[in-house]
Amino acid sequence: MFIQKTLLALAASTLALSATAHQLWLERDATGPVRVYVGDADSEHDKGAEVAKLAATTQVFTTDRAQTAKLAVKEEFLEADVAAPGDVRLFNDQVWKPWKAKDGNFQAAVFNARAGRTETRAVLDYELVPVAAGGNTFTLVFKGQPLANKSVTVITPDKWTKGFKTDAAGRIDVPVSGKGRYVLVSSHEAPAVGDVVIAGQKVAKLGYTTTLTFVAP
Repeated sequence: MFIQKTLLALAASTLALSATAHQLWLERDATGPVRVYVGDADSEHDKGAEVAKLAATTQVFTTDRAQTAKLAVKEEFLEADVAAPGDVRLFNDQVWKPWKAKDGNFQAAVFNARAGRTETRAVLDYELVPVAAGGNTFTLVFKGQPLANKSVTVITPDKWTKGFKTDAAGRIDVPVSGKGRYVLVSSHEAPAVGDVVIAGQKVAKLGYTTTLTFVAP
């Protein structure tokens, strides 16, 4: 019995760690289709069945989650048919089923993502928002409020990775030194407010991961 409990605890711990290591991020070139990737934005991304299984629960939209784009399954990504120009967002809270944490309560992972930096307002619960359209300064916003002293990882087009902390106003300045796609990643945990049910399970805590990508000309 002790061994079984230990293995279960180890499995839960491993899942929690994988939840923070994996991301969902969006890539878009100009006004073309939007690609949804899953994996590690600074190294390998998932392929095949690992990508396909997310099609049923991934929502891609511009500003209204009620108006989601149609998704097509490709080998290395999901492809979203988004006709409108501008920024695109993603929501998925069922990449993994909720798991039991060490305190006995259930926890779930919520993935938010955004491609583009033209809009200066937050739509997602957890989102990096440009202070000025097309700018390199971003505010990390959680449910409408900026988060100070929070870690944000910046991945450059050549996969150089560096961690930053938001300032007292929840802002970071991204060092843009070359052309190509930049990826910003941040994670945050918060208690679930009210009766939050995900995949049929009531959860007490939510682990949020947000990504933002933009292309520097």
